[in-house]
Amino acid sequence: MEKIKIGIIICDRYSTCTGGKCFRAAANREGAFSIYKDQEIEVAGFTTCGGCPGGNIEYAPEEMKKNGVTHIHFATGFLVGYPPCPYMEHFKKFITEKYGMKVIFGTHPIPQKYYCTHLNMKTWNSEFLKESIKPTLSDEPTRQNYD
Repeated sequence: MEKIKIGIIICDRYSTCTGGKCFRAAANREGAFSIYKDQEIEVAGFTTCGGCPGGNIEYAPEEMKKNGVTHIHFATGFLVGYPPCPYMEHFKKFITEKYGMKVIFGTHPIPQKYYCTHLNMKTWNSEFLKESIKPTLSDEPTRQNYD
């Protein structure tokens, strides 16, 4: 079985994040990492977007690709921050077209406290966001474990 190398890009407003929830979710194949349940994975890159409007998006995927990364995950913070990142669609198109890499939105399951807040606020009502949060929805007990 071939190992899939993953790069994680986090929103710069969380630049001091140590990645604990992302790494736990990767190890447990939870949230967006559940797509790899029967595969070996390695997180081979971890960086921020560089701040709005994502200046690091032009360069980080290229460096990650040199290290074998084929899949880029945008951390769950892009989806649950308020407001959700308005540049995600552009980032996905750019990375896919320029580098030929697969782009997945989300890493760890959405924490239940964020899930409830965003549902009440109707934050995720666009078709793009409805689709983007699907890999990170999980079930309520799992979401609670990420609060």
